[in-house]
Amino acid sequence: MIDYEKTGSFIQSRRKSMGITQEELGERLGVTAQSVSNWERGESLPETSLLPDLALILDSSVDEILGGGSSAWIYRRRITVEKMQNAIRCIKQLGELLGHNHFMYRTMVDALDAYMNSSVEEAFTGEKALDAYVCEAILECVKHGDHIDVADIKRNIRAEKAREYTLKALEEAGIR
Repeated sequence: MIDYEKTGSFIQSRRKSMGITQEELGERLGVTAQSVSNWERGESLPETSLLPDLALILDSSVDEILGGGSSAWIYRRRITVEKMQNAIRCIKQLGELLGHNHFMYRTMVDALDAYMNSSVEEAFTGEKALDAYVCEAILECVKHGDHIDVADIKRNIRAEKAREYTLKALEEAGIR
């Protein structure tokens, strides 16, 4: 059961911490300031269609808003294996377009290598290497609040060791 007052208090707290007035929040969502006030007083809830935009504005999640600030899992966005593969392929393409010594390419690659403690350029060497890097990237994304469907990994990661390692790590994190 959703606690309207707790939800309203959370919306108000997040709005204020972001430095947004009720009028500004209402404008951004296409509702009146009175509607925002009603939510914050626990008299009503935002319409379902507004919740994703409200979560983005408040740098939160729909689950966190409806939970009044608490949620077992607070997901920021849904990621997929395909999106991660495409992102990595875009980095490779950037190197091909601008050159591997171009500052934009080098900055991106060097930052990823430092953060991931591995080589993104190794992911360009073949499908198994790409799968392994995608799996590492997915695990990092999940640590930072993203969500992935485990079935997506089972379907789309062909490198068996990378797939099994990732599935085990996700299971240990409570994602099934």
